[in-house]
Amino acid sequence: MKIQDARAAITGGASGLGQATARHLIAQGARVALLDVQDDAGRAAAAALGPQAHFVHCDVTSEQGVEAAMAEAQQRLEGLNLLVNCAGVIGAGRVLGKNGPMSGEFFAKVVQVNLIGTFLCDKAAAALMQHNTPSEDGERGLLVHTSSVAAFEGQIGQAAYSATKAALAGMTLPMARELARFGIRCIAIAPGIFLTPMVANMTAELQASLAAQIPFPHRLGKPEEFAQLVGAAFTIPMLNGETIRLDGAVRMQPQ
Repeated sequence: MKIQDARAAITGGASGLGQATARHLIAQGARVALLDVQDDAGRAAAAALGPQAHFVHCDVTSEQGVEAAMAEAQQRLEGLNLLVNCAGVIGAGRVLGKNGPMSGEFFAKVVQVNLIGTFLCDKAAAALMQHNTPSEDGERGLLVHTSSVAAFEGQIGQAAYSATKAALAGMTLPMARELARFGIRCIAIAPGIFLTPMVANMTAELQASLAAQIPFPHRLGKPEEFAQLVGAAFTIPMLNGETIRLDGAVRMQPQ
């Protein structure tokens, strides 16, 4: 598939990796729908990106809401052949914290947003993509999961977060295998330490400490680099069922 033909729904598209991905795709001629619960930020981001961008309210924890949002995205884009799942929460907390054990409710909320939310978006998008006219290779679409290096080297306080990111990597291959008959690919990207809004709010000293852990390049990842990988993946049909680390060779320590 050619990147200028991308019709992309991007969850968490109002900021961070999602917004950077939207910006990159639009610059290549694609059309994008920003799906987010942040209405004001989402509308502002879409307006800044221009007429090729649209904002669609979407709460990824609501099955009916996701299905409605995906249908609206398809309608406004006049097609849907790319889903980039960037919506998520950090969910930091110790299993045995200062105020007692982590509540099951807290853990479940992280799972609901990061894992189940991605699954709900996947199946809603795939249900629409299966009816696309196939490319020369028989392609009809691509689903992208945002995993994390925490899926492999989760740090102290990341039990809930790491569980969801490992699960996203784990369901990538079986989904790719199942959806192959429809010509729908599925991959996961596992970013390392990126300069997202959360990291940008940290002190300069803490940012420098994080960057020092990265072998090369010796800096924090740029959201644009995540976006470039999404764009490349869209154009490479053989890239399927894989989780790609995008981390500068970092291997996280316990804390």
